[in-house]
Order: sequence, then structure tokens, then C-alpha cells
Amino acid sequence: MTARDLSGRAALVTGGASGIGAACARHLAARGAQVTVADLDDVAAKTLAEEIDGSAWHVDLLDTDQLADLRLKTDILVNNAGIQTVSPIEEFRVDDFRRIQTLMVEAPFLLIRAALPHMYAQGFGRIVNVSSVHGLRASAFKVAYVTAKHALEGMSKVTALEGGPHGVTSNCVNPGYVSTPLVQKQIADQAQLHGVSEADVVEKVMLTESAIKRLVEPAEVASLVGWLASADAGMVTGASYTIDGGWTAR
Repeated sequence: MTARDLSGRAALVTGGASGIGAACARHLAARGAQVTVADLDDVAAKTLAEEIDGSAWHVDLLDTDQLADLRLKTDILVNNAGIQTVSPIEEFRVDDFRRIQTLMVEAPFLLIRAALPHMYAQGFGRIVNVSSVHGLRASAFKVAYVTAKHALEGMSKVTALEGGPHGVTSNCVNPGYVSTPLVQKQIADQAQLHGVSEADVVEKVMLTESAIKRLVEPAEVASLVGWLASADAGMVTGASYTIDGGWTAR
């Protein structure tokens, strides 16, 4: 049984209706937080919010104009929303590159900016940025994603430095390939790009650098996010926590 150590805390999870985000929403709710599930998929967000007795926020984070003057009264912010495009640089569509930077860099910046005044006022805040092993390492054909995750790492560290005196921590979690719809789509894309079977993509492309030869489960990422949101992690800030089966040990 998970301790309800987050009772009385408000949490916001972006991309919260599926994959890692949904696992985080369920985990934080199980620990007592009042969770807002933010997602472009309104129906899925409302369905999950009802399941965990939380609330839903139907939001298109690519529409950054609506976020510019936003103010959030949340104690825990989990920046999780993300997309992926796999293509060689010379063929990478400019619009795809820009869209990924908007969703995965500009939107988290605006949400952090919106959340900090409330966190500062109460002397407590937890910002957890769902980065990736690709925030620490590069892979071919993922120029926009790797660029965005590296930028998120820097943003998280700056937030840690500014937030520390106010009781606000900021950290990244860095999973390898997670068993989510986003990764399942990548498997098909990579199979086509490399001219191999989808099974070979998992074994020979995605897990080639990992010592543990399996995909990460969303619940494993959520557990780490939950710890970073807790009082036990009060001295943990500006860090990047890998959960990658040993990929970055190389």
C-alpha cells in the first residue's frame, strides 16, 4: 500500500491521459495528491480524472499564447507531454522541428513560469521534468527530440538554482525506451527507416546500449516521479535521474 504522503498537495501532469503521464497521475493520486490531468485528448483526460477522483484540463500546449499569462496554483508540476518524429536531418521537416521545440521546451517553460509564484509564496514546490536518456545522450534521426530534451535539462537546472531559496526543487527523470504508445509508434517508424522487423528494432536498435534487455514500464517512471515529489527528496534538486537499464553507464 502506498503511503498517502502527498495528501493536501495539488499536482498537475501534462500529457497525463496516457503512457507515462497516466501512470504518474495514478501514482500521485494514490499517494493522496489532488491531480489535474492535462491533455489534448479531452475524453481520455476526463475518463482518467474520474477514475482517480481528480480533474481534467483539456489543453493544446502547442497554443502557447494561451499560456503566456497563466497562473497555476499547483504544488507539484510534472512536465511530461511529448511527441516524436524520426527522420534524417536533411529530410527533417522544419515545421516538425519547431512543433517539438514548442511542445517540449516552450510549453514547460511557460508552465514553470506560471507555477513558481504560488510555489514561492508557500515555500514549497516540486517540478519534475520527464526528460529522457536522450537528454543525456544522442541518437541519429532524432534531431528535434534530442535537442528539446537537452534544452529541458538546462531549464530544469536553472529552475533548481532559482527555486532552491524558496523551497522549490526541480529535477529530471531520464528513462530509456518506455512501453508507451509513443514508443510503439517509434518501433514501426524505425523498422521502416532501418529496413528491419519491429522485433529487431526493439532488440537491435532500442535496447542495444542497455544492460537490461527490456522496455521500461510506465509505473517504474511514475514511482521515481512520486519520490521526487515527496518530502524525502527535499534536498534533491538540479539532478537528472536515469532509469535506462544501464544505457548511460557506457
